[in-house]
Amino acid sequence: MSAPIAQQPMATQGMVVNPRNALNKPNVDGKGREWSNGICGFSDACGTCCVAWFCPCIIYGSNKQRLEHLERNGTPDPDQGGMFNSDCMLYGALAACLGVGCILQVGTRGAVRGRYGIQGGGCGDFFTSCCCTPCALTQEEQEISLEEKAISQGQGLYQKA
Repeated sequence: MSAPIAQQPMATQGMVVNPRNALNKPNVDGKGREWSNGICGFSDACGTCCVAWFCPCIIYGSNKQRLEHLERNGTPDPDQGGMFNSDCMLYGALAACLGVGCILQVGTRGAVRGRYGIQGGGCGDFFTSCCCTPCALTQEEQEISLEEKAISQGQGLYQKA
């Protein structure tokens, strides 16, 4: 019988960090990992959270553009998603006219979860997006930012699938 492991191994030169899981969150029972930050864990992203409270369309549009750029190119978007884009305008119009901008966010939240192997499903995405819109947008932005930061620092560069 072998002795129990007392501590995690340390990273060594040449080890590759997965940029889609930059904080190395564990996969829970093969069902995916948790979000890197909790739904109210935005202490490092207060500015993003404030914009998400008052103009969620800006954060939504930026998140969607950055995510699409990462999927297409495997690199961070040099424009950081831009401030006003077509996704921002569509979200704003739906929110202003019908009060349902969060409906668009459900799909993007699902895409973020899928890209990063995060636990959850469509029902949870719906309720989180519609009931906690600013917090959900901030949480999604933080996940995208972690991947962009890891890629920019040359940690875990990978081939596009």
